[in-house]
Amino acid sequence: MVVENNVALQPYNTFGIVARAQRLVRVRSTDDVLALLAGQDVRSASGAAAFVLGGGSNLVITGDIKQLVIKVEIAGRRLVEETPRGWLVEAGAGEDWHAFVQWTLEQGFPGLENLALIPGTVGASPVQNIGAYGVELQDRFSALDAIDLQTGQSFTLDAAKCGFGYRDSVFKHAPAGEKGLGLAGRALITHVRFWLPKPWKPVLGYAELDRKMAEAGLASPTAQQIFDAVCAIRRAKLPDPAVIGNAGSFFKNPTVSREQCADIIAREPKVVHYPMADGSVKLAAGWLIDACGWKGKGVGNAGVYERQALVLVNRGAATGGEVMTLAKAIQTSVYERFGILLETEPVVV
Repeated sequence: MVVENNVALQPYNTFGIVARAQRLVRVRSTDDVLALLAGQDVRSASGAAAFVLGGGSNLVITGDIKQLVIKVEIAGRRLVEETPRGWLVEAGAGEDWHAFVQWTLEQGFPGLENLALIPGTVGASPVQNIGAYGVELQDRFSALDAIDLQTGQSFTLDAAKCGFGYRDSVFKHAPAGEKGLGLAGRALITHVRFWLPKPWKPVLGYAELDRKMAEAGLASPTAQQIFDAVCAIRRAKLPDPAVIGNAGSFFKNPTVSREQCADIIAREPKVVHYPMADGSVKLAAGWLIDACGWKGKGVGNAGVYERQALVLVNRGAATGGEVMTLAKAIQTSVYERFGILLETEPVVV
């Protein structure tokens, strides 16, 4: 466990926003977390919960953070079990997500390839229920281990108890009373386990991915070929946070009823939409934002990425306030034109 004071947070958020943490503790094992909780109350004097920081890839910082920041750096990757039905693999919460996906393929454990190149850590993946190109984390999730920051008790959650939804989980909701199920600000994830089934089957059917396979003449692609294709697609349309500060997709793709979609299509025939199994229709938030003329525009040093309107970027020295002002202006434009209020994806602190 490493304790630091007055820590610059710019290197620890992919938006590259300048801010400081009054106190930051790096935890590199479950024992570190337990020692931290045994030695002090991690809540601030005002009662604010400690802020758990992973890779900072889904985060907008709007000012200095006064509460304790716990930076999770728990490492480790391992095969827990192999059966005729599949592989059970585990990673420490501090592991880089993309590097973990690469490792699983190198070890001969396919199944996560559609989720390649998503920034962030393994521990953050169930919080956001990350997803891309036809696969969501919940499709490969087995269980996770976590520690209650209030009681110091360790616990394990399966998929049902994580309350997964579209870019959502129990970890994004505040507790509602003593028996509330929300775990935001209360749980620190230490390890995550994934079930990768046998026999492996490619997950295709996503337009961009199918087009990439067709261009390469791959009728029956391998997991590695899908991984390579996903990386190529993402690199072509999404900015590298190491070059241009960003938090990836800033808004969730909204879901509407078939009737709402039909009404929008009547006015906007080119709207990008995807019918869902439950009868609802998912709309492409990037298309809606682009249709409102936001691509390439901005507020102060915060802008909308020229190649993908779903991504907001730091054009130099953007503040969290500028990012959120831009986000609210986009939400207003989309609501006024389409009657849809876009939800933001990143955590705002």
